[in-house]
Amino acid sequence: MAQINGNKPLSAVQKLRIMLSDPAKFVVCPGVYDGYTARIALAEGAECLYMTGAGTTMSRLGMPDMGLAQMSDMLTNASMLASISPHTPLIADADTGYGSALMVSRTVSSYIRAGVAGLHLEDQVVTKRCGHLRGKQLVDTEEFVSRIRAAVMAREQSGGDIVIIARTDALAGEGYAEALKRLRVAIAAGAEVAFLEGVTTRQEAESLTRDLAPTPCLFNNVPGGVSPDFSVKEAREIGYKIAIFPLLALEVVYPAVRNACRELLDEGSVKSVEKDGKRWGPRELFNVCGLDELMEFDRKAGGKGYVEDA
Repeated sequence: MAQINGNKPLSAVQKLRIMLSDPAKFVVCPGVYDGYTARIALAEGAECLYMTGAGTTMSRLGMPDMGLAQMSDMLTNASMLASISPHTPLIADADTGYGSALMVSRTVSSYIRAGVAGLHLEDQVVTKRCGHLRGKQLVDTEEFVSRIRAAVMAREQSGGDIVIIARTDALAGEGYAEALKRLRVAIAAGAEVAFLEGVTTRQEAESLTRDLAPTPCLFNNVPGGVSPDFSVKEAREIGYKIAIFPLLALEVVYPAVRNACRELLDEGSVKSVEKDGKRWGPRELFNVCGLDELMEFDRKAGGKGYVEDA
């Protein structure tokens, strides 16, 4: 584990800041929406996670990403995800901050206490919608900047730390020049990463990273959305510093669960989830979530509940 002064482990936000300052590092963030998908990503070696707002809304509320999730929904999920691996950076969607500057302050302070390493705030109205849907409405630039300023002030007053990412959805309705202007004023107000939602071409993306240099820029990979499906290699070549993949887990879970349900209902058994002719048993599934480590902890503490499982 990385350490400060040879003995104190780095916090998640310190790790994220080191990643952002390292010219050779590109930050790849698989999108997760619950503890299980987070555990799977971590088991496969993910160095940074992204809590998707769409996935949080869909998994916790069973509803689409239409601004229905409130701060409490998002905070509860972010707190749980951050606690799974406290030294792994988690970047979390914070939507609009959920209200006035005072509400933004509460949101940011709460995310800091939860151990979230970075969050993004956007310039849609509070009743927002997914950035890859039509009909988005924006607040004026002054209100957007007040959200960023409130986030910076809340961070200072909290005594903690978090990376503040400014997101604008102005490109679709207002054009590139307006979107660029909004990001520049957000950066001037203290935002540390720029997030232009809904880029439509590689040329547009290259212009963004060039126009905002040296501020790191974030790419939102949403297959089937309005943006190109840039690979990590392509995003890095374009000049991005971070790429988030918010629908990664949602996209693969949908057909897998759908097919399994269809098999069960039509044929009375499920074959599509077999691994080398075998089903995934509870022990292997639970181990993704740390079963062996928890049993070992219990044994070392003197517990007797898992002695026979050694």
